[in-house]
Amino acid sequence: MERMSQVRGRLLLVLFGLLLCFFGYRLYDLQVIATGGAPVDNSTYYVTKTRVKAARGDILDRNGNKLVGNRASYDLVINHYVLTSSENPNESIYRLVKLCQELGIRYNDNFPVTKERPFTYTLDQYNTTWQSHFQTFLQERGSYDSDITAPLLIQTLRKSYNIPEEWSDEDARLVIGIRYELSLRGYVYSLSQFVFLSDATDEDRFAILELNIPGMNVEATTVREYYTDYAIHIIGYTGAMDSKEWEHYKELGYSMDAVVGKTGFELAFEEELKGSDGWRWDTVAPDGTLISSEYDPAPKAGNNVETTIDISLQMTAEDQLELRLDELRAQGEDADGGDAEGGAVVVMEVKTGQILACASNPTYSPDIFTDKEAYQQVLEAENDPLYNRALSGAYPPGSTYKPCMVIAGVRANYINMETEIEDLGVYMKYAEAGQGDFKPKCLLYRQSFNTMTHGYINAAKALCVSCNYFFYEVADNIPLEIMDSTGAALGLGEPTGVELPENIGHRANEASKAAAYKGTDARWYAADQVLAGIGQSEHRFTPLQLCVYASTLANKGTRYSATFLNRIVSTDYRSLIEENEPEIISTLNIPNDAYLAYMEGMQMVASHPEGTGFKVFENYPIPICAKTGTAETDSGGSDNGMFICFAPANDPKIAVAIYGEQAGRGSAMATVAKYILDVYFEVGELGDVTTYENKVS
Repeated sequence: MERMSQVRGRLLLVLFGLLLCFFGYRLYDLQVIATGGAPVDNSTYYVTKTRVKAARGDILDRNGNKLVGNRASYDLVINHYVLTSSENPNESIYRLVKLCQELGIRYNDNFPVTKERPFTYTLDQYNTTWQSHFQTFLQERGSYDSDITAPLLIQTLRKSYNIPEEWSDEDARLVIGIRYELSLRGYVYSLSQFVFLSDATDEDRFAILELNIPGMNVEATTVREYYTDYAIHIIGYTGAMDSKEWEHYKELGYSMDAVVGKTGFELAFEEELKGSDGWRWDTVAPDGTLISSEYDPAPKAGNNVETTIDISLQMTAEDQLELRLDELRAQGEDADGGDAEGGAVVVMEVKTGQILACASNPTYSPDIFTDKEAYQQVLEAENDPLYNRALSGAYPPGSTYKPCMVIAGVRANYINMETEIEDLGVYMKYAEAGQGDFKPKCLLYRQSFNTMTHGYINAAKALCVSCNYFFYEVADNIPLEIMDSTGAALGLGEPTGVELPENIGHRANEASKAAAYKGTDARWYAADQVLAGIGQSEHRFTPLQLCVYASTLANKGTRYSATFLNRIVSTDYRSLIEENEPEIISTLNIPNDAYLAYMEGMQMVASHPEGTGFKVFENYPIPICAKTGTAETDSGGSDNGMFICFAPANDPKIAVAIYGEQAGRGSAMATVAKYILDVYFEVGELGDVTTYENKVS
């Protein structure tokens, strides 16, 4: 009996131990075993996977001055697993959005339906990416017709999300907006976090956190910060992807809400600046309490891009261009250049192709990228401040084209350095032959009331005084193919190689005229070629191309690829990732006679009393090669004015090209170049500008 009692006791102990093991395992299962993502009813916490955005690299000027960087920021994010599994998610969302309405906080709600009745779709207010997200949302819900009306969609989602019937439709719509965002991140794109409020202020952050919304957390991040108000056209900006960008970037592992470069350096160097996003694995309790976090892999910040821009020269270029245009406008609209609209400046290293400054006027503040009202004001402003005239504006080059004609004339064996042509004031060849009334004049002849000409003149002197008649004669007596190929080799109407989008423009020839006239009388006449010789006709070049052209003249035909990239360095600035090397993209064997002629003539423009740039550069301590230009426009206003130069003449280091829309004359823009050269070479004060440029009557 005693032995049987012992056996029974042991059995009871074994059973008791088994029960302890069973309940211990169940406790372990409930408290420790993770769910691997989506929540399970019998789990007590969640393991969620969150993308951690890498900080973008800095953008610097050539001297290491930071142009764009990052500042610390805080986002308020919602873990949709936690919120949607909480006791009353709709009530939590309602309290959240109502507080934001009360405090005037603008949060992320991209549900494309108006917030007030009668409900209508607002898809036209969203980019194509968000339109695509909405269509995906409808498709994922299966039974939803893509043609469903907005009011019916609201009613359907009210039922789907179990929103109380006693709530107004407007209140339901507010909640639906957040439920829509959570649904997109959840079952559509398998993301755990929704950024409810980006770059939240301390005041807004603290007010919202006091609500204790389940799943609401603070995420430290970074946002772009501009350290300069200059160079905005070329620095560019970042923003949300459109559908075309999404199709490209999602293949590279970008998330649906990633910020990417949209224009300028931010776009051109996206791959270098972006860095690598990481993943954070969070163990979270149902009430949103974070139990543990682990990064696998950790985010890696982007590399830093050191550009070729010299911010001091950039500031000078922008300030002096704006000042000069304002001075011209101050004369009144009836004055020559008084109706000036905008302009551009490009400064380049002659022997590398590196761009030191690239300015466009009018310009704008970088603040517009985060301020919709400011952006709208810029859109509505006169003369299109967003337009980058330096890279996108294709204009006739006027007399700045004449050095090209000297080279073409020598290449065609029509002229040499000593050849003289008599300026007769009016080019009568075709009128006298009975081929129309084409009688272009030289400006000196017209301004002197048909009494004065330049007489016999060689190529160098023709450049100095910008004699149109000399170049009418040259253009009319050489093959168009030689004129065209010379311009192409000098970079006119050709890609510059620059990293940013550019307008290629075109040279004056049969093809460009046919494209311009499209079905009307597009035949190429002798008059077209005559006018092309002075930079008119169908010639259209950008200020950047004119600067490349000036650099190529300085290099005696060696043309370098234009570039904004100097170096790429690691995020900690300790390692050199890439150093950009100068690239020669074409060479032209310029005959010695042509080289000597245009070098002498361009120096005389700045140093000879008859030179069209003399009053600006008189007694300048550094020898300058320059050429002014004036081109007629179809606007009925003042002529366009342009100016190119390179210096020092005996060992060129820097080239400058300036264009003024309706500035009246090329010499009017020469003062801007002088200021730039003053800063670069650290010299003197400015002269006055009164010299006019020759043009077609």
